[in-house]
Order: sequence, then structure tokens, then C-alpha cells
Amino acid sequence: MKYPNSLLMIATGLLALPAAGRADDVLPGLFGRIQGDKYIGPGAVYSVTMPVLPELGGEVHDTESVVTFDDNVSTHISVACFPLDAAQKVELDSRGTKDFLADFYTRFVLQDFQTRFPGTSAEATLFTPSLLDGALFGYSLLPGGSFFPSQDDITGTPAEKPPVAKRGNLLFVKNGYVFVVSIELAERITQRKVFNKTPEQENEILRDRLVQMVGRIHFPASKPSRQP
Repeated sequence: MKYPNSLLMIATGLLALPAAGRADDVLPGLFGRIQGDKYIGPGAVYSVTMPVLPELGGEVHDTESVVTFDDNVSTHISVACFPLDAAQKVELDSRGTKDFLADFYTRFVLQDFQTRFPGTSAEATLFTPSLLDGALFGYSLLPGGSFFPSQDDITGTPAEKPPVAKRGNLLFVKNGYVFVVSIELAERITQRKVFNKTPEQENEILRDRLVQMVGRIHFPASKPSRQP
């Protein structure tokens, strides 16, 4: 299946978050809507308590399938939601959640990263059957693919080559949709001269942040009427 939008594409318009306390904010250019401290995805397929604050430069931008939360401190998080078509439902039933998500990660998430950031590679994957009825963690390295300025950018010191960003991705299936939650490990770029963690330690940090982010996502009690 081909999706109309890049899986983790950043929309062109950046929208500052409304001040807290407003009951319902429909911002021009948003496909979803903001209600209080929650972003509600198109069709109310899910909602998420926003992980950024306006006073820290928090912004939200989205497409029909992906919402991204950013601030100018340490946050770059996206939540993607894609409906399963008939063929994918059959594939999920026949292959099982683990193999289906592993294939989805390789064919769509990694391929999207590799298109935008040549040289992107998969560092490790981990399937956790007890999380969300089966969830796949995938860690990827993206040369030149950071949202954040590096220390070299800030100091004006020329770098020999672009720093390699790292993303943690969490994939799961819920209510007939594939969800992809992606978080960049900001410290790897913003503190790269002093942030000396092993790949396993980096993965553990990202895994904890992904689980915390999933805890912010809420799903309707019954499947919404949104169609592919």
C-alpha cells in the first residue's frame, strides 16, 4: 500500500500552541484540532496529551496522517496513524503482529527515512508482546537527520560531516490502524561532545520515552467511522 503522505513528514506550516485553558481551538492549517491540552487527530481516531508547552516554544504541526510536536529545548516527537487496508488485514492475520510490524517498519518507516536521509540504517529492533497487544521498538541512525542544531552549528565550528541523529520508533496496531510513534534522542546532537552513552543505553532511554509517550495517547471506546 502506498500512503499519500511521507510517514513522518514535517508539514510546512509551524503553528504555535494556543494558551492553556481554552476549551476548543481549531487552528488554521491543522487537520486535527486542539482541545485544552490535547491534540485530537482527524476523525477522532485518537487523542494525545501534548508533550510540549507554549511557554517553551512548543509547536504542533500535522498532515492527514502525522502530527509532530516540537520545542526549542529537547522535544521532537511524531505520532503517525494509518488505516489498514483489506490486504494488510489479511497479512496481519496470517503473519501475526510481530512479523507484520517488522515488515511495516522496514518497508515504510525505514524507507521513508532512507529517502530523506541517505545512509539511514536500522540499529536494532525489539518486539514486546506484553505492550499494546504486541509492539515493535525500532532504533534508526539518520546521518544529517536531526531536528536540532548541533554544538558545531551553535559555535560556528565547521563539522567534517553531518552528525548522525538517532530515532526511537514504536509501532503497534490499534482499532484497525497502524500507529508509529517516533522520538529523536536530542542529547545525541545537542550535547554530543559530552553525551557518551552506549547504543544499548541510548536504546533504553528512547524505549522509556516511547512508553511514556504512548501513555499520553487515548483511544475511543469504539472504532470511529473514519475510512481509508
